[in-house]
Order: sequence, then structure tokens, then C-alpha cells
Amino acid sequence: MNLGSDTDADAPATIDVRLAVVLAVACGLAVADVYYAQPLVASIGADLAIGRGALGLITATTQGGYLLGLALIVPLGDLVDRRRLIVGLMVTAACGLGAVVAAPGALWLFAANALVGAASAVVQVIVAYAAASSAPQHRGRVVGTVTGGVVTGILLARLVSGWVAELAGWRVMYAVAAVTLLGAAGILAGVLPRDRIARPRVRYTRLITSALVLGLREPVVRVRAAIGLSMFAAFGALWGAMALPLTAAPWHLSTGAIGMFALAGVAGALGATGAGRLADRGHARTVTAIALVALTLSWTAIAAAPRSLALFALGVIVLDLAVQALHVTNQQLIVAVDPAASSRLIAGYMLFYSLGSGTGAVAATTLYGRTGWCGVCVFGAAISALALGVWAADRLRRRTTGAAGECAATVACE
Repeated sequence: MNLGSDTDADAPATIDVRLAVVLAVACGLAVADVYYAQPLVASIGADLAIGRGALGLITATTQGGYLLGLALIVPLGDLVDRRRLIVGLMVTAACGLGAVVAAPGALWLFAANALVGAASAVVQVIVAYAAASSAPQHRGRVVGTVTGGVVTGILLARLVSGWVAELAGWRVMYAVAAVTLLGAAGILAGVLPRDRIARPRVRYTRLITSALVLGLREPVVRVRAAIGLSMFAAFGALWGAMALPLTAAPWHLSTGAIGMFALAGVAGALGATGAGRLADRGHARTVTAIALVALTLSWTAIAAAPRSLALFALGVIVLDLAVQALHVTNQQLIVAVDPAASSRLIAGYMLFYSLGSGTGAVAATTLYGRTGWCGVCVFGAAISALALGVWAADRLRRRTTGAAGECAATVACE
């Protein structure tokens, strides 16, 4: 199915390495906005008098805004000049960060977080541009490079926010982020070439709904979106609630120390690049199976947080590695369905990412207040096992019916 059939021409030439790196850096800076709060939820909650049971809303409102951005903004990348869209969204995100700095209370904070989240969906505009503008045989590598920038941005967001907040307060962290993003927007405006990809002759409303239509019709999109929903719910559960047991007895860690656990994301960055290359070689099936098993088993080590920081760190490393490997593989297979509709395809898939991350964070903080860290880990393991079950059921269905599965997306299978 080709949602880009109404276009005048095919996508332009393949992007080069320099531009791929520039896009990776831009993604890292933009995505960091969504994750600055994760090590800081306890500090922000104390400053703004947010109850423990509502702490999950600090990250969930950002994810909610991100969800709206994915649904209503990212598909515009198939309709308007992506360069202008990228710069405009980064400026908007910087303004939202400034509003967070000025937040006098919880409601203001939640509204500002939603704005930041919506504008931070620019990350997926960038990923879609990179995927659509790369040669099919190198698409996994390009997407892996850009996603590596995303992972690095997430890593630095958690690490730097913990340090800066400990030294100068959480508001200073957001002020620095706003200034940095404005600077990045100015640089991109000067170095990014005008996006000359052909545009569909469709109305905005049809553009928005076409991603849903494709998702309903294409088995690859349906299955990978379902896996994404489950795996990012597990991801959101961990990172949305991990500060709670680490700031409690017996550890009583500072925000800076909690931010150090972001170093586990290095494994995720390596996993993103490696998974993309393996998928290019036709090993998407193997990458998916290994990553889903690792994701589920990681919770046995994560559950040791109240007893062993070493085991907890190991579990975080395995979980991040598995999630990022799955994320790159998912995107490569989904974009291959129709590169001309990459923005809509990525937007549709990432809706499940945002929904999973937000609900995972809220569920985890709620469970922590009622059942402690054990309840959070049971939830995380169960939702990870669900993702594995979705993939296994699809494999069985395709073996039974003889469906082509991933191969239908023009990606080589084992």
C-alpha cells in the first residue's frame, strides 16, 4: 500500500553521514526535554506540593503532550517543508521549557509540560526525514544512527538534570535546556537544506487519518505498534518510578546520584546502532526475539533495587538495551511499508510509544504507593511478557497462514 501515491515524485537522494550526525544531535537535544524530569520527580513534587500519588503526572503530562504532537503535528512532515517544521517546533519547545521554569504550582507545570511534550514530537519528524531519505539497504543503519542520538539525549537528560538540580535546583536545569534548544534551532535553520521531498495532495484531516488507516490494514504496523505499546509501558514504569525506591531507605540517594543510572543508557545507544545494522542484514526476527526475552528477564534484576544497587543497575542496562534494539527494528520495518509516508507511519507507531510510556509511569507510581517496588516490578515483567506474547502469536499466525510478515515490507527476512 502506498500512501504517497498522490505525490509528484519519489523521495530525494540519500542523506550523507554528516547530515545524519547533525540530525542525531538535534534529536538528542529535543528528546531530552521529555526526560529531564524523571530523576527530579521527588524534588519537583516537594517544591510544588504535589502528592506522592500524583507524582506520575509530572512525566505523564509531558508524555500526553507528546501523544498529541505525534497525532496532530508529526504527520505534517509529509505535507510541509520539514526544515521549517523542525525549527519552529524546537523554538516552541524552548518556550514551553521557559514556562516550566516559571511554574508557580502543579497546574501551571502540567500545562507547560504538555506544551513541551507536544513540541518535542519534532524528534519523530527528524527520524521520519532520515528514514525516508536513506537508501533501503542502509535504512536500518541511518535510523540506528539517528536513534542513537535519541538514546544519547535521553541518557544525558537524566544524567545532567540530576547533577544540575542537585547543584542549583530543578528550575535552573529547565532554564539551561530552554537556552540550549533555542541555540540549536538557530543552527539548524542555517545548516539544514530545504526539504524537497514530494508532497501528497491531500487535506490535513485525511493526512492525519491515513496513518490510522494504514495501521489497521498492514499487519507489520499493527504488530510492531502493539509490541511498542507494551515495551514502552515497561520502559515508562521503570524510569517514571525509579527515583522513589532510590530516594527511600536504605539508599536515600540524591538526584545527582540517581541521574548516574542514566549511564546505563550507553548500552541502549550501542544497541540502537547494532540492531539497525543487523536488521539491514535480514536479522530483524532474531533481534526481536532476543530483545523481548531480555526485556522480560531484566525485571528480575530490577526488583533487587531495595537490596542491591549493582543488580538494579544491571537490570536497567539490559532493559534499555532491549528497548532500543526493538525500537530501531520496529521503525525500520514500519517505514519500509511505504517510505513516502514515513512521517505518518512513524507518527502512528510513536502514538503507542507515548501512550505506553505515560500509562506505564502513572501505573508504576500508583502501584508503588500501594504495593511498593515489588508491585511495580510485577507490572513491568507482566507487560514485557505481553510484548513477547504478541510477537510469538504473530509468528504462529504467519506460519499457519503462510503470510509474508516482515518480508511484505520489502525487508529481508532470515
